[in-house]
Amino acid sequence: MQDLVMKEISATTGSGRAITLRFEKAEHDARLAATRAELMRRNLSALLVFAQESHYYLTGFDTAGYVFFQVGIITADERPTVLLTRRPDLRQAQVASLYDDVRIWLNAEGARPAFEMKTILEELGLKGSRIGVEFATYGLTGANSREVEAALSGFAEVVDGSDIVRRQRLVKSPAELSYIRRAGELADAAVLAMAGKARPGVLDSVPTAAGVAAMLEGGGDMPAGGPLVNSGPRALYGRGVAGPRMLEETDQLMIELGASYCRYNVCIEHTLVLGRLDPRQQAQHEVACEAMRQVLDAARPGRELGTLDDIHRKVLDEAGFGLERFSACGYALGCTYRPTWMDVPPMIYSGNPLVMEKDMVFFVHIMIPDTRTGLAAGVGQTFALRENGPPEVFSTIPLALLQG
Repeated sequence: MQDLVMKEISATTGSGRAITLRFEKAEHDARLAATRAELMRRNLSALLVFAQESHYYLTGFDTAGYVFFQVGIITADERPTVLLTRRPDLRQAQVASLYDDVRIWLNAEGARPAFEMKTILEELGLKGSRIGVEFATYGLTGANSREVEAALSGFAEVVDGSDIVRRQRLVKSPAELSYIRRAGELADAAVLAMAGKARPGVLDSVPTAAGVAAMLEGGGDMPAGGPLVNSGPRALYGRGVAGPRMLEETDQLMIELGASYCRYNVCIEHTLVLGRLDPRQQAQHEVACEAMRQVLDAARPGRELGTLDDIHRKVLDEAGFGLERFSACGYALGCTYRPTWMDVPPMIYSGNPLVMEKDMVFFVHIMIPDTRTGLAAGVGQTFALRENGPPEVFSTIPLALLQG
């Protein structure tokens, strides 16, 4: 694994303020300019940023404070960008983000930060304008969304702008792809560490701990979700569950994890078998691998995203797993924060009309939880589309069934 220690990039704002960023300031400036151009195209005067991924993408602002009320105000013109947040986020907003103006709302009984946001909008001369809001994000709870709409009622026309920055983020820059490649190395290291700790008589939380340790010791972040290590009958589950389980002499583990580097995620999935291998599971796994190979062969710019799930459905249905397969086979990946590594939308489902483009990054997983036999098989890969030829896959671990 290459050296994963990331050096912060020093920069200076137009006002002379010294800051540190994960990307060159010029890249953030280009992203902000593209967002403003899209606001102009949609006849919007401003965008209210609530998605933490959007904060990070546009300004470098990196925090867990999105679980509270936190909003960035981006105007369509060159007026200063404003962040309204809580006091614990003040210093990093000042020295590690490109927000021009950082305002603080204080916790108090009856505090209504959405109305403090309205005051800032009025200062910016946005009364009576059309304002986009990032509604589709866990950075804006239902309760806070109601407060935003109450504050803006009669003040401005509210438009859903959830897709403005999200659509920009689908196509990755060279710098973003370099972070994703490093995340892929961390993901591989984690899976190999997990496989090395999976043996009869230990809790399935032991390989989980080994995978997390490998990612953190390798220079990564705490994962944005998971990892999922489901063993025995739980290997058929589609989600992780609480409480460890003791591994048995003959057992199965479904391993799915997203490794994170500078908030950029790579997800991979593998099936591991302990003890005697059931030939039915081997055949089941070969079906999953064949579906993955065909999906990767079809992942090309210019094609509709939904065609990848068409392949997933066809291969599994023809093999007799039509009732066992999932209704979607993956999703976009990039920069995300807890609680999930899934950077959605888009999901990869049959009929999705999104046209794939060069440097888009997706995770495809072929999961077959066969409730008839109690056997599970699954593989998953993260890849970036190239201009010509097959996609770039961010894992070097073979698709073959892992055996402990």
